[in-house]
Amino acid sequence: MFKIAVCVSGGGTNLQAIIDGVRQGVIPNTEIVRVISNNQNAYALERARLAGIDAVCISPRSYESRELFNEALLAAVDEAAPDLIVLAGFLVVLPPAMIRKYEHRIINIHPSLIPAFCGTGYYGLKVHEAALARGVKVTGATVHFVDEGTDTGPIIMQKAVAVRQGDTPELLQRRVMEEAEWIILPASIALMAEGRISVEDGQAKITDGER
Repeated sequence: MFKIAVCVSGGGTNLQAIIDGVRQGVIPNTEIVRVISNNQNAYALERARLAGIDAVCISPRSYESRELFNEALLAAVDEAAPDLIVLAGFLVVLPPAMIRKYEHRIINIHPSLIPAFCGTGYYGLKVHEAALARGVKVTGATVHFVDEGTDTGPIIMQKAVAVRQGDTPELLQRRVMEEAEWIILPASIALMAEGRISVEDGQAKITDGER
């Protein structure tokens, strides 16, 4: 069984897409072994509990220093012993030690077509506000591996979404989730579970074969 831990800060709509994908067999042979949030009020924790998934909150506010928080976060991940860590709206900068330990085993979903509207400061509605302010006609979402940069890891999968006249950031955010994020995140996890993604020369490659 392929084991995944999901890290999330907010409502957990992408977490729900993963839960549904596992239940429906879209993500094969996979178990969500733990959900971790930095926010004790995150509805994602309730989604996990309702689904019978172990859920923990590791909040920076509970620790005297960032270093102690980083150690606790890594310990919570290690305890779950996941094959893959999925960042599904996790608004925390991962400690370098965690990124190194789980190299090519951490993926993130970002609500734009990287390299557009990504990097420091681009998260949540801010991404969609920037896309609309620039007047782009197409946006979308990207699943990528996490490295020590911000949204700079190898790209696994992308899906485009048309921008419509009259879009607000909220409308666009919802459509990007429905038409892109909730599709490519489960699909990417499925490929990882099947052992079909490798990284060569800094690029993610989808290969044939099983894990």
